[in-house]
Amino acid sequence: MARLLNYFCRGIEVLIALLLAIMVVLVFGNVFLRYAFNSGITISEELSRWLFVWMTFLGAIVALKDNGHLGTDMLVSRLGRTGKRACLVLAQAAMLFVTYLLFTGSLAQVKINWDVEAPVSTASMAWFYSAGMVFAVCSGVILLWQFWRTLSGQVSDDELVLVQESEDLANVHSNVQK
Repeated sequence: MARLLNYFCRGIEVLIALLLAIMVVLVFGNVFLRYAFNSGITISEELSRWLFVWMTFLGAIVALKDNGHLGTDMLVSRLGRTGKRACLVLAQAAMLFVTYLLFTGSLAQVKINWDVEAPVSTASMAWFYSAGMVFAVCSGVILLWQFWRTLSGQVSDDELVLVQESEDLANVHSNVQK
């Protein structure tokens, strides 16, 4: 499962890079056309905004898989293995609940906006809100897998603390261990 998840997230990273490249071309092209020729690409602003939202949600999937989210480990790092494991189970259960809420909210927005057209592109606004659904499904799978690993005891001691106080402190700890 870990290898499949790594390949999936690698594909997402490539997609994010492609979306970013399209965004840069649209925005730069629009600015250039406005200053040089007093015209522009009408769909550029709307499409760039949609691409940015999709990039954010796709990037959040990769960050979740890599445990790249911000947090504090002041309390959890001082606990023993059982305490760390209990905190991890609680945190993962809470994240699964929030993911469920995000999915149901995004699904409701997709249904509400299915027939609503975007102002410039006239595409369905449901595509905009479906980014939340894609994130919720992907993160739900990742969280369920991590939750199962935690409950079944497959998580190592290093994986019990999901976050570090700061990147500098994480680098100090990794250099000390080497």
